[in-house]
Amino acid sequence: MTKYVCDVCGYVYDPEEGDPDNGVDPGTAFADLPEDWVCPLCGASKDDFSPED
Repeated sequence: MTKYVCDVCGYVYDPEEGDPDNGVDPGTAFADLPEDWVCPLCGASKDDFSPED
């Protein structure tokens, strides 16, 4: 699964790890994150993320 990087702060969302602190289970693809999910470090929206190269 593709990792996504926050364009604002550099946080990397890894689908294999998810975001358990914010209710996102491991194995959750970026596309399947809730629309109101935000970067856990800086609060940027999903629109501020890009696929990792």
